[in-house]
Amino acid sequence: MKRVAVIGTGQTKHTKARDDVTQSELAREATTHALADAGITIHDVDAVVLSNMELFEGRALPEMWVGEGAGGYRKPVMKIATGGTSGTSACIAGYHQCASGLFDVVLVVGWEKHSEGATQTGMALTDPLWDRNVASGAVGNFALSISQYVAERGITPQQAAKVAVKARRNAARNTFAHLQMDGITVEKVLESRMLADPIHLLDMCPQSDGACALIYAAEDRAKKLCPRPAWVRAAVTRHDQPYIGDLDRRLVTMRTLRDAARDAYQRVGIAEPLKEIDVAEIYEPVSYAELAWYEALGFCAEGEAGRLIDDGVTEMNGELPVNPSGGVLSTNPVGASGVIRVAEAAMQVMGRAGAHQVPDVRLALATGYGVYAWSDVIILSADLPLITDY
Repeated sequence: MKRVAVIGTGQTKHTKARDDVTQSELAREATTHALADAGITIHDVDAVVLSNMELFEGRALPEMWVGEGAGGYRKPVMKIATGGTSGTSACIAGYHQCASGLFDVVLVVGWEKHSEGATQTGMALTDPLWDRNVASGAVGNFALSISQYVAERGITPQQAAKVAVKARRNAARNTFAHLQMDGITVEKVLESRMLADPIHLLDMCPQSDGACALIYAAEDRAKKLCPRPAWVRAAVTRHDQPYIGDLDRRLVTMRTLRDAARDAYQRVGIAEPLKEIDVAEIYEPVSYAELAWYEALGFCAEGEAGRLIDDGVTEMNGELPVNPSGGVLSTNPVGASGVIRVAEAAMQVMGRAGAHQVPDVRLALATGYGVYAWSDVIILSADLPLITDY
């Protein structure tokens, strides 16, 4: 397999509603920014991978019209839809297309216009009888699993609220982030409206309109085009396919994420993630989930996630900054959210994250998450991968 790097990224400004553009135009914005960041034109791109959850918007086959806007005219185009992991799954697919030697330059574009759907009220056009056991409503679904997690791990509402405060404080440094909330405090999070116990409104992610793109290049092209590429060191997927009720202790166990992380760490040679990873962009749609992910990703021992947030370990100036971009808690165009995680991790490695740049990043982690069953882990590095990484 060829060694592959991210050489450019681009995002739109994420917001509640982008009524000024179509989905195709939204994808084109992100694509244009990514091409400019990489210093290439669309003619240099060999193939396009798209990411979108059309179920959320009640439309089928959006790649048939958005593909052209993303630069896919007369090029091979693939579309990925795996729920919350759609973006990271697309990034992994684009990486493999490049690493296999099939293409030299691959563009990945994720987008979502939640303003054109009704995610929380039934996933747009979900059949109320056939799909009732899917448990697709995010708030109630999370409330059940969070209750299990709190009971077993002793996490407090105050500790979860600290995650929400951290996310929104970081987002204030990120011009692309959707939620720009000045002066948010733990008290304000706990005083916000209860959605489903124990989840408060400010514990939960927004529904965003937006798009994000990144560009992969094989080794020879990457070295010529980019002075500091973000090399892919590991790209791992794990997937269960159960009914939601079959997964006991869902948020506590999260076996797909644990196994994907273990595999990725082994490929890169990471023995102590907390000490060796410089920054992490993880997919946390609710504050409690970020704490659970600390444990699943091996950042701390079981039951120690609360201590990490209490001690400021995952703050911007902590030992392992988590979601300096503001994360999914601040920006969530689902089809693009995973691409954002990988793009933001790449920006940190490339030194292009602007006001939310963490100093001296050489190794970055990005994750995707899809309703307990699907997890992606991607590790990017300033250092050229060894052939043994593959």
